Amino acid sequence: MSDNQPQYPGHPAYDPAAQQQQQQQQYGYGYGHGHDGQNPYAQQDAYGQQDAYGHQDAYAPQDAYGQDAYGHQDAYAAPAPAPAPADPSHVPSQPHQVTLTPEEPAARPHPQPARPHPAVPASIAHLAPNQRARAEGRSPIIPPGIQPAALTAVLAVLLALTAPLARPVLAVPVVLLQAVTAAGWFRLNGMWPARQGIALAFLAGLVTDVALLATDRSEAPVVALGTLGVWCAFVLVLQLRNRSSADERMYALTAGIASTALAVLASGHLAAAPQAVTVGGAAVALATLARALPLPSVVSVAVALLAAAGAGIAAGQLNGFGTAGAFLGLAAGGCALIGLRVASYDYPSRFVHMTAGVALPLALAAPAVYVLGRALGH
Repeated sequence: MSDNQPQYPGHPAYDPAAQQQQQQQQYGYGYGHGHDGQNPYAQQDAYGQQDAYGHQDAYAPQDAYGQDAYGHQDAYAAPAPAPAPADPSHVPSQPHQVTLTPEEPAARPHPQPARPHPAVPASIAHLAPNQRARAEGRSPIIPPGIQPAALTAVLAVLLALTAPLARPVLAVPVVLLQAVTAAGWFRLNGMWPARQGIALAFLAGLVTDVALLATDRSEAPVVALGTLGVWCAFVLVLQLRNRSSADERMYALTAGIASTALAVLASGHLAAAPQAVTVGGAAVALATLARALPLPSVVSVAVALLAAAGAGIAAGQLNGFGTAGAFLGLAAGGCALIGLRVASYDYPSRFVHMTAGVALPLALAAPAVYVLGRALGH
């Protein structure tokens, strides 16, 4: 003890070495002076958790989160779930650990750039009928429907009513049928506008009508074949002047010849017997209406054929054709169904339905009306 150290009565003498050792034992810290044989490079900090190099003591006490006083995780300690504090603002902070407020959660991810999502397909209700059918897994070939069937029935009734009258009167609905046939066939094949082809096919039908009115009914095949041959040559010459590609010229040539042939075939109603035209018109009208009913496909076809046969019998009984009208009505109804199927091909539009869908049932039924009418003795 130094001689200059003051003394107080009733108090022990002040010893610096003893005081330092007492504080080290009481608080557990030291400054590495090598007292009591301790390793000066392995001293502990104030919390007794780490050595001078920051190594973790495996046996150091941990808190409820499995972390030491500095927030380091013990590899062998199982973290226990901590109950949420009653008031987040009073969470005690720890050394070297940032206190997070409720507005800044610890697990907040970094904002990621939004990825572009694939375009949502349009609602099926806003699609075209053929696109809606494809989206629903059905056939995209759409039949003409009830409105074209009603127009076909009206045109067929006009043929049936004008057949007993003079042939020039019957020629009026026939000419209308030929015009709709020529326009609808080109559009059905995806060719629009095709004014020259439509006009040429319609003109072929008009020439055939005039020739039939000027000759006997028995000469109808010769007249039809002669007109068709001449007009095929006209169509060929027209396509020679076409400057399009070879494929387009071939499409136009085939469409022009087919449209011309259909227009000429439609004039068969002028060459057929009046009773046969009446029976055939009635059969086609009922067959197309029955086919447009919302029934299963097989049932609809059967009902349409039965309706055509029944209409043939009824019309035959009224005009003296007799029970043979059932055969004629069945044949005309079958041809009408074929025409409806052709008009339903290749994703048709409303214009196709209102032209080809109206005309093709009657145009294809004309040869059956002519042939069976003559074969049955009328």
